[in-house]
Amino acid sequence: MNYDFGIAIRSDDQPYDVTSFAKKHGLTIPAADAVLFAKGPSRTACDAAALAFLCAVAAYAKKQSVR
Repeated sequence: MNYDFGIAIRSDDQPYDVTSFAKKHGLTIPAADAVLFAKGPSRTACDAAALAFLCAVAAYAKKQSVR
């Protein structure tokens, strides 16, 4: 018997690997791990959180450079 029910898991629905997520967003491994822990396993939520994290870091760096 064939038990193929036509259910396939798309690769974009799979949780990120820490290393590939870090490379994709230019994050360190610890920063990527923190984002994935906080927002995983949703790739969409993790991508949005990485963008927010990078914006916050940029804003902090800009604020520090003014001093």
